[in-house]
Amino acid sequence: MADLKELDREVQEIKERNKKVEADKAWETSYVRRGLLTLFTYIAVGAYLQAVGLQQPWLNAIIPSLAFMLSTLTMPFFKDMWLKRR
Repeated sequence: MADLKELDREVQEIKERNKKVEADKAWETSYVRRGLLTLFTYIAVGAYLQAVGLQQPWLNAIIPSLAFMLSTLTMPFFKDMWLKRR
């Protein structure tokens, strides 16, 4: 009986770990995360450009932010290509 209880406990631990892994993966690939990263990139670049005295810093901060967003959107495609060749 003790072996069955131990096995059941281990199965439950694995299920809990799998739920956490699935939630982490969902977050990593979510558009909310990508949007927040783009927003934070825009704010950081805009603040930096303003601090160094560049003209129209907030307008100029759009390009690096969009480039970052584009890179996050294309990474799954390149990851799949890499995995197929591996």
